[in-house]
Order: sequence, then C-alpha cells, then structure tokens
Amino acid sequence: MRIGTAEPNSTFLHQGEALKTVLERRGVKGPIEVLTALAASTENAQRLEDGDLDFGFMASNWIGRARLGQPPFAEPIDLRMVAPANAGPLFFIVRADSPIKTVRDLKGKRVCTGAKTSGMTQHAHSIFNALGMTFDDITPVYQHFAEGGRSLEVGEVDAQLQCPIPNPEMTSLDSRCDLRVLPYAPRDLEAVIAAVPWYRPVTMEKGALRALDADVPQAAVVNVFVTHARQDAKLVAILARTFAEACAELALLNPLYKGTEKLFEPLKTQGAPALEFGGVKLHEGALTTYREMGLLA
Repeated sequence: MRIGTAEPNSTFLHQGEALKTVLERRGVKGPIEVLTALAASTENAQRLEDGDLDFGFMASNWIGRARLGQPPFAEPIDLRMVAPANAGPLFFIVRADSPIKTVRDLKGKRVCTGAKTSGMTQHAHSIFNALGMTFDDITPVYQHFAEGGRSLEVGEVDAQLQCPIPNPEMTSLDSRCDLRVLPYAPRDLEAVIAAVPWYRPVTMEKGALRALDADVPQAAVVNVFVTHARQDAKLVAILARTFAEACAELALLNPLYKGTEKLFEPLKTQGAPALEFGGVKLHEGALTTYREMGLLA
C-alpha cells in the first residue's frame, strides 16, 4: 500500500506515519509505504491517476479542481473520497514587535504565502478574496515553510501563512523568534468561513505555541484522504473503517487528528454529500463501510 503525503517534516507526512502505525497494529497485510511529495495535494492527485499511489492526503480545496481538470491539472482525474483526515487551522504569523494587528491589516505588506503553485498560496487567495482583497493588495512572497520562516525571522517579510500545528517548521520558528498569531477583525472570520465551503471554524488554544498567549479563533481547511475510482473496494473499506473507528488512537499518535471524529457527524444528517468536497464522490468501499457502521443512513 502506497500512501502519498507531502514534503519532509510536513503535517501530511506525520499524519501518514501515524496512519501506518495504526494500520500495522490492526494487522493490515503487506508493506505500507508512506511517500513524500514536494507538491503535496496536486502531486498526490496526479500520482493516483498515474497508478503510482494507492491513497493520498489532499487539501479539500484541490480535489474539485482535480476532478474537473482545472489548473494546475491538465486533465480530469477520477478521484474518490475515502475519509476526512483533519480540520487544520490556517493562520498568519508576524513578529511580536510588528504593528500589524489583524489579517485585514496585511494590506500593503510583504506576505509569504508558500510556493507559488502550492495549496497554501491557494488558501491565501481564498482568504483575501473573502475579505474583498486580492494579491494586488499585498506583496506576495513565494517561499516554502522553512525559507519563509527564516525570511520572517530576519525581517525580509512582514507575515507568513502557516499550516496546521503541530508542524516541525513552525515549532522551530516559534522557539527561535518571538511571534504573534494574527486574529481576524470583527465579522471577518465569519465572512471567510461563509465564502469558502471547505473551511470550518476552529480555535487555536492558548499555549499550543509560545506565540499563542490567548485562544484565537481561525479558519481551518478540511484535509482529506482520497483514492482513485479504480481502487479495490475492500481495501478502501479497510482505510475508511480505520479512520472512522481509530480517531482517538490516531490523535494519541499525532494531535493533528484531534477532533477528526466530529467531521464524520454530518453524514448522519446530510448524507454522503457531507464528505463529497468539490463534487468528488465517496468511493463505494467507503459508502458501504459508513452504512455498516451506522454513520450513513
């Protein structure tokens, strides 16, 4: 079994490693490979299409684009949903001595959004658009997490968009530099969540980072675990059941999984569409499993 994740020290990689541990504990037969991917979601989708992966982690904002063959995808990819993986907060950080107070105050500032073709830069576009802003209102800086963190540390950028914690790059930066997590101005967070269907409200808890001296509400992207339509239904069923049954066990291995069980709850009221982000259908193996577990009528 080949599972696609993201770059070294990424959140997807550590989630994949935790999943491998749980699958091995459950006696899943055969070798399980957790593979890195420099372009994360987009690369995983293409490798699923090419038959180089069996499963992959993706951010839910990319799977609809892959289904339709929208840029950066050259052709439609016949993906299927398996399970929600987590809802991870996306947050902007600044140096503690920065005059920037809220996300809206980033207008006119140098903001590291991630690699130009990355999911993080796509999230930055979504957030700013929901606030009535565009990249013309900022100076975007396209750097990966580690490089962007160093740029913030030495004052070469004013802010950085960071991915869900815990992630090693953010932890390291937070230990080296006095930082703050930017809150949203009143009503702005609600506007972002209302405008972007794959976001959910979360609270980043005080003490999770040195940069968090109080609870801070943020928008979180639902990250998902996907496969290709051709994947064997029995194998998909094993993965779907593992995610649904082992939420607590996964969370003990990696806090990124904390709260994943809540992402299954809408199945009971909204049916399968609750997890079919971007119009990507649940794989038949996942549908059967969720019905057997009583999660889906």
